[in-house]
Amino acid sequence: MKEKRDRDGDGDLMLDVGQANEIKLAARRAGATNADLKLLSEGDVFTQILPVIRGFGEVAITKHIIDLDADPMVPNRWEVVEHRKGGQFEFNPDNIGLYLDEEQKSGKRIVGNKLRKKLANQPLFNANLLDFYLAHINLIPEDWKGKAVFFWATIYRLSDGDLCVRCLFWVGGGWRWNYRWLGFGWGDDGPAASRK
Repeated sequence: MKEKRDRDGDGDLMLDVGQANEIKLAARRAGATNADLKLLSEGDVFTQILPVIRGFGEVAITKHIIDLDADPMVPNRWEVVEHRKGGQFEFNPDNIGLYLDEEQKSGKRIVGNKLRKKLANQPLFNANLLDFYLAHINLIPEDWKGKAVFFWATIYRLSDGDLCVRCLFWVGGGWRWNYRWLGFGWGDDGPAASRK
């Protein structure tokens, strides 16, 4: 009788260790992360999912198409020097990787101007993907924290004439963009966003 009351919402909701383990195993099978599970408890996310669980709703998968051919966002008083177009890209995190040149590995550093030349033939993403991520921060991989991920297929000129490339990084509890002058060095904490 108690089980029926709980299912109908008349009893107190209880989550025992066995149920928590079942949820953990199901989440693991689906490829979920701890961040995904945390999202379930935030705001009204669970309220939105409950009708699906009870058979009164359906899940619609959202496809994100990023126009890598579009003109990039240009900060005030900057200009675009180079913007390699990349077509209509259907977002799939499995197709996005982080690339390090050999001169960035094992504690070594390479000057940005030299790195730019070495990256010329790499399948890199432009700043349109960076701005997509900032509009969809829930899609940014957790393992990007602690790195500055650069989008080398868009090169800017600052108002003082220096060249730079924009990056995505985690700071102060949130995702932000910044930039680095090409005269500075890049190490293993500054990978390039690249197509896999």
